[in-house]
Amino acid sequence: MQSQHGDPAGRDTSWDPHRIGAFVDAVLAIAITLLVIEIKRPEAEDLVDAHTLANFLRHEQASFVAFVVAFFLLWSVWRRHHTLIYEVKLLDRHTLAWHAPLLLFAAILPYTTAVFGHAPNNSLAVCLFAATAALLFTSEAVVKDLAARNSTLTEHTVPADLRTSADASYAVAAIFIATAALAWLTPYVWYAWLLAPASATFGGRLIDRVRGVDQLPNPSG
Repeated sequence: MQSQHGDPAGRDTSWDPHRIGAFVDAVLAIAITLLVIEIKRPEAEDLVDAHTLANFLRHEQASFVAFVVAFFLLWSVWRRHHTLIYEVKLLDRHTLAWHAPLLLFAAILPYTTAVFGHAPNNSLAVCLFAATAALLFTSEAVVKDLAARNSTLTEHTVPADLRTSADASYAVAAIFIATAALAWLTPYVWYAWLLAPASATFGGRLIDRVRGVDQLPNPSG
């Protein structure tokens, strides 16, 4: 049963999800744009011939790897949030409030991406990027979790589906949390980030079972 929103004074405390979605779209679009701006451009001396330019690009290859990783992280957050917006009629204040850390960590990701891209062998640089990504995905998961519990959903939306999606995000966050800690043993642990999609699928299912998401009642049943 979906919750009704309001306060004792009778004021409406729910928000139109599409307006929130538009704001999130704007922040994520700016963050993605900033990712490429942070990549170092070649100077005049790097453009004298093809060999020199190739050496410059090879030296900056970690920046391109960091850009690609961060781009797909932000893109995946945008894609899932866009789906969420069309599954919710009204957002409650708690779900709205958790958009603040979600957007905060999305906005700071270009900075930690640049740091990691320029120093991929630095344990602190790897840790900073992994910690930011972990907090980003944790915030995203909490938004979906709270929406499933408190927001007014559309008629076709099943709360358990939102909880399952949240668990997938928690699983991805766990990968980044683990690598943030392991980075102090070896900075090359960032290769484990390539396992994030598999973690979302299999780790998410494991968390589902632990939390008993499959046992949640289906309001349309």
